[in-house]
Amino acid sequence: MPGGASWRLNLTETNNAMKRILVTGATGKVGSAFIAGLLADPKFDSFVMRALCHNRKLEAQTRLEVIQGSLADLETVQTALDSVTHVLHLATCKETPQELMDVAVKGLFWLLETCRVSPSFEQFILIGGDAAVGHFVYPHPLPVTEQQRHSAYPGCYALSKVLEETMLEQYYIQYDLNGCCLRAPWIMEKDDFKYQLSFGEDVFGGPRWRELVGAQQADEFIRTRTIPLMLDPQGVPVKRNFVHVDDLVSAILSVIDHPKSRQQTFNICMDEPVDYGEMARYLAESHWLPSVGIRTPYHSTWLDNSKAKLLLGWRPGVDLKEMIDRAWNYRRAADDPRIVWYPG
Repeated sequence: MPGGASWRLNLTETNNAMKRILVTGATGKVGSAFIAGLLADPKFDSFVMRALCHNRKLEAQTRLEVIQGSLADLETVQTALDSVTHVLHLATCKETPQELMDVAVKGLFWLLETCRVSPSFEQFILIGGDAAVGHFVYPHPLPVTEQQRHSAYPGCYALSKVLEETMLEQYYIQYDLNGCCLRAPWIMEKDDFKYQLSFGEDVFGGPRWRELVGAQQADEFIRTRTIPLMLDPQGVPVKRNFVHVDDLVSAILSVIDHPKSRQQTFNICMDEPVDYGEMARYLAESHWLPSVGIRTPYHSTWLDNSKAKLLLGWRPGVDLKEMIDRAWNYRRAADDPRIVWYPG
């Protein structure tokens, strides 16, 4: 197979009326949940999934095709897009500059270039991030809508999210490509929300609370089951945006072939950002956990999801209490280790 792509197909014959959706980053948190969600939804019985995998692998099954290869390789991308009608682009990297430009720039460019000349192509769906508009690094005194100017914070990951959105927008202008961007904040599943509050080395994402308070104090907080209450530079509890993976998947499913999604960007998030003060109070009431206020350089932001509600009819189902309860009630099986993979 050109470009080193390996092809494994478990379908005897594909009906010409079927649609085929290519998923990049298919083995990640969102990709895995999306594949399961689409295959289980009878509204999408006419869809075949095709997963483009790089570092990790999936097993082909009924209505799921698997290609192994790199987005940076044009021939691999062309093979992956053969007969594809829809693309869901999830593949990304975090702060890994050696990998990031191949995925975020070259990979997206090859996808868009191949889509625009493909006779079968119908819709491109990009999963963006609030890193493109500054996340909680910059102060946002007003709700952050889809009209917020791009404002990457230091580092290559946020820059890559700006470049992705910008490239897709230019393909709307240059070629009238049918696409949309779902801009998501930090995505939670399983016990992620619990571990973003850990004072240990097992913390999920940032801030790295252990580094802010010192190892000795962090160990004492672990012993007393104390959770951090994030404060802004003025000592006020931070409001921070999250979305549960189930809500993001429901949003993705809602934009597939939706006429009002054409060439639009949508903020996909909880109705209200998580207020760390309210979070601390609920954890004290429901799980008897003490908290400690920690000043950080971060600012409150309010990502506004009104546009997605109005045009798509989408609604998030997981609020703060539900997010907390799911995380604290989750019990990992022996074959479900906690692993954070980057790059995907």
